Amino acid sequence: MKRPAFFCLMLLVLGLAATSGVAQTPTLTIEAGQPAAKASPIHYGLMTEELNYSYDGGLYAELVRNRAFLNDARTPVHWSAVAAAGAAAGIALDAGQPLSTALPTSLRLDVTSASRAAPAGVANSGYWGIPVQPGTRYHASFYARAAPGFSGPVTVAVESTENGAVYARATVPQVSGDWRRYRVILKTGKVTPTSRARLTLKVERPGTVWFNLVSLFPPTWKDRPNGLRRDLIQMLVDLKPAFLRFPGGNYLEGNTIAERFDWKKTLGLLTERPGHQGPWGYRSTDGMGLLEFLLWTADMGAEPVLGVYAGYSLRGEYVKPGPDLQPYVQDALDEIEYVTGPVTSKWGARRAEDGHPAPFPLRYVEIGNEDWFDRSGSYDARFAQFYDAIKARYPRLKVISTVGNEQPAEKRVHSRRPDVLDEHYYRNTAQFLRMAPSHYEGYDRKGPEIFVGEWAAHEDIVPWDPRSRTLPPTPSMKAALGDAAFMTQMERNADLVTMQAYAPLLVNVNPGARQWRPNLIGYDALRSFGSPSYYALRMFSRNYGDWILRATLAGAPLLTSVTKDSRSGTLYIKHVNPEAAPQTLAVDLQGVRSVKGKGTETVLAALPEATNSIDHPTKVVPVTRMLSGVSPSFTHTFPPHSITVLRLETQ
Repeated sequence: MKRPAFFCLMLLVLGLAATSGVAQTPTLTIEAGQPAAKASPIHYGLMTEELNYSYDGGLYAELVRNRAFLNDARTPVHWSAVAAAGAAAGIALDAGQPLSTALPTSLRLDVTSASRAAPAGVANSGYWGIPVQPGTRYHASFYARAAPGFSGPVTVAVESTENGAVYARATVPQVSGDWRRYRVILKTGKVTPTSRARLTLKVERPGTVWFNLVSLFPPTWKDRPNGLRRDLIQMLVDLKPAFLRFPGGNYLEGNTIAERFDWKKTLGLLTERPGHQGPWGYRSTDGMGLLEFLLWTADMGAEPVLGVYAGYSLRGEYVKPGPDLQPYVQDALDEIEYVTGPVTSKWGARRAEDGHPAPFPLRYVEIGNEDWFDRSGSYDARFAQFYDAIKARYPRLKVISTVGNEQPAEKRVHSRRPDVLDEHYYRNTAQFLRMAPSHYEGYDRKGPEIFVGEWAAHEDIVPWDPRSRTLPPTPSMKAALGDAAFMTQMERNADLVTMQAYAPLLVNVNPGARQWRPNLIGYDALRSFGSPSYYALRMFSRNYGDWILRATLAGAPLLTSVTKDSRSGTLYIKHVNPEAAPQTLAVDLQGVRSVKGKGTETVLAALPEATNSIDHPTKVVPVTRMLSGVSPSFTHTFPPHSITVLRLETQ
């Protein structure tokens, strides 16, 4: 009878050694007195891109969908005409009344019958509903112009889609015949939270009015205008990220050159941002522009890892190295200047004009994204052209190649030596368990540095379809075990693996919102939750020292990493037990005189199929308890299917 793979892994991990018929307790030896290497201080970070409605409909707090009427050239999708009994109105897109060059299409409202008792207008359904919270102030705004004979008023409201109940309303008393911006505050009272709501703009007399850039923001992170959703940012801050890689992977490249992330078009007033078609089937507003990414990074206390467009797009378009590529190289130099330049520089001055005179710190720049897909073979020459130009102007910047050692040698960069290689790993749990003991052990410690810019475990070997609808959008405990196992390997080599980031980061869990799985954090209009993998990552990133300690486990694969805080003497012992039986280890702390206090144990444990969801967000969460009987040599039992962090104060 053939034994299942997990059964075989159990025998390896438990390290059962038969001596006179008696199983011996495996010993985990930790060389705590002599650190093996310095741990990268920016090892744990975040990777982000516009996928699964991560920005629009997610992190970017705007609640109005298709606010500038550019999502469809034929019809005002997500908008509808509304009219009380006895009123009548119609809506249509109108290219003859542009708000700006960037926003050329407006929404025309023609009201043929209306009164104060029977108003008519337009409604927006939001991103799967407009969320309503009690006692909350919402900032609403819109641009409007009225045809002759109409001057208002316009009433703005959030109302129920079930029974028409009004949760909040405010009135703009008069509308001009020229384009102007109007702003109101909508404040809710004691209401039950719901997303079964819509935003309406209604008038009470016949006439024609045009609208554009209709917006509704809830309270944002740090109350920034055009800001970010509070609960999602808090979950990211709780991960203690040291860096943020942006603006994304495929999102940076676009399906075509014309649809790339063109950073200059994401600056300034929202009326100056046309947005663009993203690679995942929907349009981006570009409300999340370059400055917003930089502010997001700063607000988390992290540093930026800037991805620049390198002349290759997803459907195969590429720019030939040489004179054709030079404008894109210059564009990257301009972008770096926007981030880091003084206000006396051209693009530093533009940053100051946009509201942020102080430069942002920048150490890492990545040239492109996943350019091993470029069949033209041009990446080596394109990388060299960017590398030479960046190093000539910014010699201290570290330049990242998007082709790492996991790719065949013929796809890698040869004409220049990258400072960093970006490696991507999407594997199933069994593969990560096999990789974890030794994957990075044979890498050259002289560099280049390794940036694991995208990685995630999925549950099963076959089939793996990242667009599958048969599995939940976020991973199970089984995947979290694979994630944690791989993190032990990356952390044991955190002198070489300078940075690493799980991907994708976010997913809107509403039907039709998801393009990829698994994802770290899920949400709808009202709620958010972390997957088991989220909690595994949080356990690792929040318990991390500045020195790597050698750890060995005789007779079993090493699914353990140990770091030490040199200032406090705190040891962080992380161990993964992927099997269905408890695992008992004898822990030997060599070079430690004593353990102060009792220490703590944080455990994430559940059946492999267990997961969290929007309705059950805390089914799988870590539990922390005090330890007892801990000394330089002690025995500890790790629960089945568990990820454990032991935190010990030593001297």
